[in-house]
Amino acid sequence: MKKILVSTALLAGVLSYAGGFRVSLQGVKQLAMAHTSAHAEDASVAFFNPAGMSFIPSKLSIVAGGFGASNKITFQNLNTLQSTETDNPIGTPIYAAIAYKPIDKLSIGFSFTTPFGSTIQYPNDWEGREIVQKLELKSFYFQPMVSVKMADWLAFGASYIYAKGQVNWDKAVTQFGGTVNIKDEKASGHGYGFGFYFRPDPKFDMSIAYRSPVDMKAKKGTATFTVPAQTTVNGLLGLNAAGQDAFTATLPLVEEYTIGMTYKVTPKWLLSADFNYHGWSRYGKLTLDFANAPIGNQSDPTVLVSPKNFRNTKTFRLGTQYAFTNMIYGRLGAYYDESPYSDENFIPETPSFNTYVVTGGVGFKLKHFGVDVAGGYAMPQARDAKNAPLGFYGQAKAKAAYFGLGLSYNPF
Repeated sequence: MKKILVSTALLAGVLSYAGGFRVSLQGVKQLAMAHTSAHAEDASVAFFNPAGMSFIPSKLSIVAGGFGASNKITFQNLNTLQSTETDNPIGTPIYAAIAYKPIDKLSIGFSFTTPFGSTIQYPNDWEGREIVQKLELKSFYFQPMVSVKMADWLAFGASYIYAKGQVNWDKAVTQFGGTVNIKDEKASGHGYGFGFYFRPDPKFDMSIAYRSPVDMKAKKGTATFTVPAQTTVNGLLGLNAAGQDAFTATLPLVEEYTIGMTYKVTPKWLLSADFNYHGWSRYGKLTLDFANAPIGNQSDPTVLVSPKNFRNTKTFRLGTQYAFTNMIYGRLGAYYDESPYSDENFIPETPSFNTYVVTGGVGFKLKHFGVDVAGGYAMPQARDAKNAPLGFYGQAKAKAAYFGLGLSYNPF
């Protein structure tokens, strides 16, 4: 019984992190240049650093865009040589932002993004079915923000973060010959961000930004068991007539530090670089508190604590843009993203890998309008899963690709 609920507790990490890493799909132009941040041409800078709004060349800027994200995970048991492949639908994260200067030194804005969201689906009868069969994840960030231009070359900005999250998770319960669905549609949390944006020279931009931790509070989670001996299991676990029990949890999203730079080598050619530091070590454990079910591992039998043992990570990004004309721009990039956990802590519902990514795209400008197209191809490094508490061993591989379309409008 305890083994079932230990894996059930992992849903909180899924709700927060979409695989233990932040999905870098919050700007199409940025993705084409390795998702670098020091680009203040339009309102897409708002998510990365609110201070960048002060350097947008127009008084009003509006952007919107979306992505298609395709990924596939392959797991092989090295003892039986049995191989399992996921059948994941295409994810569709979106973003939108607006920035406005009511006066010359003050900018206000709003950013909406879906930074964590995906679906992973394994065959129902695969060997890890007690951990996960299917997982659907959605998250939404709402960020009002303000920026003050402190000097011609310097701005400071800050934002408030309101986060909403949803999770829908199916897994097998082989002890009872059935399944359990883990669901929460109203998890929420609050945080903040701030940053400085520098332009000491027309050729050089620097962005320094911080995004705070966010504690996502799941107050109305539901675990629904569907088993042949429903009445017996309901009584055994203290479930209601529908086979359900409620739970609460606090799910930590970690802080992020970013330093980004853009340098115009020539009037037509620029280079960008970013360094991200993610405080994943904050996610050391997860606690779930069930209403009735005595399935915990603490002195209070309804409280379940699951160790995570995540570690801090770094991401290195390098991008470039070349202006073929005043209307057409070509972009390329590459970055390296570290996994936040070791092989001994690998979990198949949130698979994470040390990953190299190459990106590219084109941009078109026509007076006040802009159209950006971008794509990326990820090359996750294969790893050995050695999770003894879950009894999960084998080799995991992955591949992923992204494409995006973004629109911008700077009317005046």
